[in-house]
Amino acid sequence: MPDLHDLTALEQGELLRRRELGAEELVRHYLDRIQRGNPAVGAVTGVAEERALARARALDAADARTAPLWGLPLLDKELVRRAGQRTTFGSRLLADHVPDADDELVQHLDAAGAISLGTSAAPEFGLPSYTASLIAPPARSPHALDRGAGGSSGGAAAAVAAGLVPFAPGSDGGGSIRIPAAACGVVGLKPSRGRVPAASGLDRLAGLVVAGPIARTVADAALMLDALVAAAPWPHATRAPVDPPLASGGPHPHSGPLLGAAVRGEGRYQLGVMTASPWQEDVPITIAPEARWALDRAIEGFAALGHGLDDIDLAPEPEYGAHFRTIWKASAAGIPARTEGELALLEPLTRWLVEQGRAMPATELAGALDWLAGFERRVIARLRAVDAVLTPALALTPRPLDWYDPHDAERNFAQQVQYTPWTSFVNVAGLPALVLPVGLTPPDAADPGVPMAVQLIGRPGGEATLLALGAQWERSGRGRMPRPAVW
Repeated sequence: MPDLHDLTALEQGELLRRRELGAEELVRHYLDRIQRGNPAVGAVTGVAEERALARARALDAADARTAPLWGLPLLDKELVRRAGQRTTFGSRLLADHVPDADDELVQHLDAAGAISLGTSAAPEFGLPSYTASLIAPPARSPHALDRGAGGSSGGAAAAVAAGLVPFAPGSDGGGSIRIPAAACGVVGLKPSRGRVPAASGLDRLAGLVVAGPIARTVADAALMLDALVAAAPWPHATRAPVDPPLASGGPHPHSGPLLGAAVRGEGRYQLGVMTASPWQEDVPITIAPEARWALDRAIEGFAALGHGLDDIDLAPEPEYGAHFRTIWKASAAGIPARTEGELALLEPLTRWLVEQGRAMPATELAGALDWLAGFERRVIARLRAVDAVLTPALALTPRPLDWYDPHDAERNFAQQVQYTPWTSFVNVAGLPALVLPVGLTPPDAADPGVPMAVQLIGRPGGEATLLALGAQWERSGRGRMPRPAVW
């Protein structure tokens, strides 16, 4: 029998439900994995061993094993509050912060039967697209330990890629699920705005930040997303329109429609291939040969699967960069640093964003919100001609740990855009997007042996289409990742 961590989350769940595996046994397995593997990857910032084992024993003692994530371990991203668990938000400012109540996302994951083992690394307040901070070691890609794991859900992605947990929740306001998934060679799914009730984006500035899964397989991502979608105790009228209803299917006895779509992987679709970015009027964007290699492999693979492909583009949007920056700065203005001493604890990028956001006139923010709302409509109207849009996930290979400028905040922000030019506009438009690994760059590449990926962008509420495409991609054998250096 393979090691437990070699099994998918779906397979582990089946063993748990059939009582061939106990939750405590599985938790102990992953706690040991974290102890041995985390020093190399910097994915986990806190371990709650006693709490996790107590919950596992309680689950093992229960009669029913019907919750969709029953007994499966995961990590809380260190931007999400769990009562009694140190949650620093990646900042020295909150180094001793221990919340006294759970966030709704935590409540819904617990209700689904999951077991939190602790916290996954995040950068300061989740603002950068890399996971490095002054309060914890950098999160590294398990496939290339000299490269960053991406961010802001870098700890979650590194932990999943290294087999420290079977899957993990992340959050995504400008690419924070998809960027680290691409850098670590795993699957990352950003849901539509309004799809996940506990982190819908509807209560966030410009509707940017939503929660979603990071996993090693498309089906595992769908399993977690189904659990999150179904967790609301109300019929959520705010949820985006969805794909035509799909019957549950597959081996999981509690599968929802998204897992059914991922298991079956049915359908033929029209894909639009896009390499232009709304950032290109603002920041010079260069597509590295390795990113083009990944995109070409995906084009060839989806064509071989019978899908139609054609080029698609967005109209030039020279104002996009300025208005997105306005929202990012405004979102940082509420960080609880008021005195000079507190501001001094922030990293240069965060402090720049905070100070810029607080100095911003209300008219500038209102103008940006209005413009981005119009941009959302234009993007959806333009992309509705296809079932999904295919882009590179990243413009460059996973970045070296010391690549970002730690002192010049404006240059740092521009570097992030150059690395990730196709992610933030998806948040602005409220669309779902799925990152699929393509493989490690070939030996003759300028940057060999590092993970590269592509992104599929769906229609509003179109997660099932993306999951079906992802399932077909996996079944074709394309994008199969070797075990990383840390496993």
